[in-house]
Amino acid sequence: MKAKECNYYRPFDDGKVECQLCPHHCRIAQGKTGLCRSRRNIDGQLISDVYGRPCSLAIDPIEKKPLYHFHPGTQCLSIACTGCNFRCLNCQNHDISQVSPQSVGHYDLSPEDVVALCLEHRCPGIAYTYTEPLTYIEYVADIAKLAHEKGLWNILVTAGYVNQAPLADLLPFIDAANIDLKSFSDDTYRKVCGGQLQHVLQTILAMRDAGVWIELTHLVIPGINDDMEKIRQMCRWMADNELAETPLHFSRFFPRYKMSDVPPTPLSTLRTARNIALDEGIRHVYLGNV
Repeated sequence: MKAKECNYYRPFDDGKVECQLCPHHCRIAQGKTGLCRSRRNIDGQLISDVYGRPCSLAIDPIEKKPLYHFHPGTQCLSIACTGCNFRCLNCQNHDISQVSPQSVGHYDLSPEDVVALCLEHRCPGIAYTYTEPLTYIEYVADIAKLAHEKGLWNILVTAGYVNQAPLADLLPFIDAANIDLKSFSDDTYRKVCGGQLQHVLQTILAMRDAGVWIELTHLVIPGINDDMEKIRQMCRWMADNELAETPLHFSRFFPRYKMSDVPPTPLSTLRTARNIALDEGIRHVYLGNV
């Protein structure tokens, strides 16, 4: 497939470009990529290395996203390209999110091909998932527009680390999203993920305002983000921002990637978190990976 020029960047006279997709604002030299590894400077143009080259395809129950209150009992076509703009030490899909596109196999699928696959397998929607779909936002947007024309849903499974202008362009074509709210501590976001909390909260509120169906996932990691006072603050923030009806999934951590020495989350920790959420007025609270 022909190389796809990215949106959301600006060139400089020295041949470098600044990617303006996410808050990292990577300044990228000729031949190099940004932190996500999927957007490359080629002769002063920012090019997507993954457009039309998904590395993973599957048909999943929608509950796996997890989405429990958006058309439960249905299936979706799941699609992913390599890359992520976070560096989470516990990443469960690091073999495709923390690598270059050239290091893994891929399919060659145009947006039209993806929509045709979805229709062929009689899935009512497409989920952009497994890695960070916002790093290949041009591919997501082109698929999503065609999907809506065919009456299909579009679902984002995302960490939500994106600038507001690109997000606003995409949201008219997104029906539902699960946002991974990794912590309610900015310090934890910086140390564990390589990002900042405030930008994720802005994404959640922008989706709320756009009428996207939202569910939140909070992976509870022992010694990292299991401070119950922070969890209480997170739930209060949800209630204060008209998100008390938003399903909240507390997910159990298992040793993974660069956190292989951290023990699994005790079930008692998850139950305590759930009780706090209910106490703060969150109506729908679920435990995952248990």
